Amino acid sequence: MLAALVGLVYLVGGILGFLRTGFTAFTGNQHVMLIGFMINPLHNLVHVVVGFIGLLCTTTSVLSRTFGWLLFIGYGLLSAWGLMITGVITRNPVAGLGNPLNLNAADNWLHIATALLGLVMAIVPARKAIHVPTAAGPMPPSSHLPPGTYGTTAVPSADDSQRRRRGSWFHRRHTAAP
Repeated sequence: MLAALVGLVYLVGGILGFLRTGFTAFTGNQHVMLIGFMINPLHNLVHVVVGFIGLLCTTTSVLSRTFGWLLFIGYGLLSAWGLMITGVITRNPVAGLGNPLNLNAADNWLHIATALLGLVMAIVPARKAIHVPTAAGPMPPSSHLPPGTYGTTAVPSADDSQRRRRGSWFHRRHTAAP
C-alpha cells in the first residue's frame, strides 16, 4: 500500500511539474518552483518514472520491498549529490556535472525523507494475511484449540455428534444445559 502511495505522489508531482515547466530547456536551471521545490523537465521526468515504477511494484510484497530498496539507494545517492550541489558538503567531486535536475535545499530534504521511507518499506515486514471464516467451511483448527473450535465459538466438525453423545468437555463447556 505504501509503494502505491509513494508512486502516486511522485507521479502526480511529475505531471504537475510538466504543467508548470513544459518541455523546453530540458536540463536548464529554470526558476520554476512547485510547492517550494525547484523543477525542470528532467526532474519531472524522473518523478514520473519513479511514480510509474512505484505503481507497478504494488502487485506483490516482494516487488514493493524491491521498490523500497530502489528508493533508498537511488534517493540516498541523489541526496548526497544534492548536498554537494547546494554546498552543504564543501568538497564537491561532481562540480563539473552541474545541476541538471535543478536541485535546491527543499529537494534535498524531500530526497532524504524519500530515501528513509524507502528503507522503511524495504525492511519492515509485511503484515500477514488474516483469514476470515467463510460460509464455504470452518477455519482450520489452531494448535492451542481443540479441533472444531475457533476462539470461543464452536465450529461444527464431522465428529461433533460423537462428542455430544459421549458428553465430552466440549459439549459441557460450549453448549447450554438441556
